[in-house]
Amino acid sequence: MKRWMMTGFLMLIMALAGCGVPDAKPPGESKPAGKPSDNAAEITVAGNGGKIEKAIREVIAPKFEEKYGVKVNFVPGLSGEILSKVELQKNAPQYDVAMYVPLDVQRAADKGLAETLDPSVIPNMAKVDPRFVAVDKVGVPVFGLVIAPAYNTETFKKNGWEPITSWNDLIRPDYKGKTAFADIANDWGFALLYNLANANGGSLDNLEPGLKKAKELASYSDTFYKNSTQMMPAVQQGAADVTVMGSYAIAELIDSGVPLKMVIPKEGAPLQAFSATVVKNAPHKKAAMDFVNFLVSEEAQKQIAESGFYPVLKDMKVAPKYEKSIGLKDSDPVFRPDFKKMAEIREQWTDRWAKEVTPELGKKVKK
Repeated sequence: MKRWMMTGFLMLIMALAGCGVPDAKPPGESKPAGKPSDNAAEITVAGNGGKIEKAIREVIAPKFEEKYGVKVNFVPGLSGEILSKVELQKNAPQYDVAMYVPLDVQRAADKGLAETLDPSVIPNMAKVDPRFVAVDKVGVPVFGLVIAPAYNTETFKKNGWEPITSWNDLIRPDYKGKTAFADIANDWGFALLYNLANANGGSLDNLEPGLKKAKELASYSDTFYKNSTQMMPAVQQGAADVTVMGSYAIAELIDSGVPLKMVIPKEGAPLQAFSATVVKNAPHKKAAMDFVNFLVSEEAQKQIAESGFYPVLKDMKVAPKYEKSIGLKDSDPVFRPDFKKMAEIREQWTDRWAKEVTPELGKKVKK
């Protein structure tokens, strides 16, 4: 009897072993959020819409899938919105890769929402131009840009206006009601503030000179715009002749036929990039790391350059078709901002802007 029971018990154990591990999932079903998968069938990437979404969906994702056998699901959104969702989902992440503007890379790092990126796992990091890096070993720069002024050359020629050469040249009575500047909540708007400070003896440690100039600038402007989807049509349709934008947006407007000229002011302009992070405890961590590494491969960066962004690899130049419109000379005074300092002061100066600068909008437009 005992022998029969022991034999039956052994047969039961063998049967269970043949069925596989108890937590095995049916094909195609994802593992619980937070558990890295080395055999991911797909990953979810969150990033800006527009040109970035188009580049990833149409070129980068298909090439990555072909090389790694992993499908890329892309979720478009603004950088700040993506950061908020990642924070809300931190106990059960739904994104594998989150792409941010530099300031949000810093915020993600400060909040512990991004994995540390090891160059041994992402070897292409060694090829990246350090001027584009927002936070070392947290965000990998992918889509390079400069935030700079631009003006309508035909309007300036027609009116005999002097070309813009300084951030202070953005503030002229001639332009009243014909400007397109972003609100400070937008990365372009905050860049406008700290560059006006730099041009008038200030710095990130002292933005008062910039705030003073911003009040004057606001008085000649009808409004501050929330994002590029509002600003670009204003410039394209002739409602604005002077603006401050990311170089990729300027390039797109020039491609559409708008006679714009981008200016690197004598005081300098910030060089930066939309950067990719691997979300902390990403569901498919290894595949996410592979995707980030692929984004900064020469193959991917050549395609990104064709989309109107600066390639972020050392010694790789802007695509030839964009050399005339947004190409940078070695003598251009571009710089890498202190994003950690910016993250510390952003909230304070956003509040000051809302209380002191926004109320000045349009006060001199009708005079």
